[in-house]
Amino acid sequence: MKFFYQLEKKFGKYAIRDLPRYIAGMYAIGAVILFINPSMYYVLLSLNGSAIAHGQIWRVVTFLLFPPFTIGGPGDFLGIILNLMIIPTYYFLGSTLERVWGSFRFTVYFLLGVIGHVAGALAAYLLWGVGVYLLPVFLNFSLFIAFALMFPDMEFFIWGLLPVKIKYLALAETAIYLYQFVMGNAITRLEIGLSLLNVLVFFVLTRKPQRFSPKEIRRRQEFKAQTKIKPAGRTRHRCAVCGRTEEDGVQMEFRYCSKCAGSYEYCQDHLYTHQHVTEKK
Repeated sequence: MKFFYQLEKKFGKYAIRDLPRYIAGMYAIGAVILFINPSMYYVLLSLNGSAIAHGQIWRVVTFLLFPPFTIGGPGDFLGIILNLMIIPTYYFLGSTLERVWGSFRFTVYFLLGVIGHVAGALAAYLLWGVGVYLLPVFLNFSLFIAFALMFPDMEFFIWGLLPVKIKYLALAETAIYLYQFVMGNAITRLEIGLSLLNVLVFFVLTRKPQRFSPKEIRRRQEFKAQTKIKPAGRTRHRCAVCGRTEEDGVQMEFRYCSKCAGSYEYCQDHLYTHQHVTEKK
């Protein structure tokens, strides 16, 4: 976690603000392309390790045009309507995650997914000489699973009629991909593993995803509202172990330990790992 905070402090200014809006825009363009001429996407724009290795670098970006839900074929007006209807849902997922995590964390999470997809396509070609078309299906799933971890009890209405908690939908989709991973060949396993590596890496780096839940955010906001105004030029919090203050990161949190004798305050990295101070007799 400390590493990620330092990374955000140093490179946070490079975060892509309102990234979900751009993602939704690419989905919309991709839906139109698939409506007009699906072969154009697969031949020129899709993620193909062989094509990338032979100089078609633009594919590492254009493969993202593939929408999260596709139905119908060329000229199918009902299909393109359904495709365009699902895009606002994914914009809602992404924009909510961006508001909860912040632009930097969301940008890192999404880019890790992109890098995983590209690595999977290149690895399949370099190891087995197979130029497979890798669609951003798992990238879309990574957004969905992240949202489910943050808001497990939120209800989605399937076809606008059947309310289902998102955690059950996430479990069902996870089971499908887990089955594909277990029953698939080595190429399939490699692609799935690398494509979803962003989920594992991100939550290992940030740890404690519950700290980004709405209840936790609201609790922190109420706590800050109850604190007194900080005098100019002074810090309010300081960790008794590492000496870090709130100026070392916008996401730094501090708590007093109820088991220590005296008023000892600790940062989130040392609250549960420090040695308790006992009262001297």
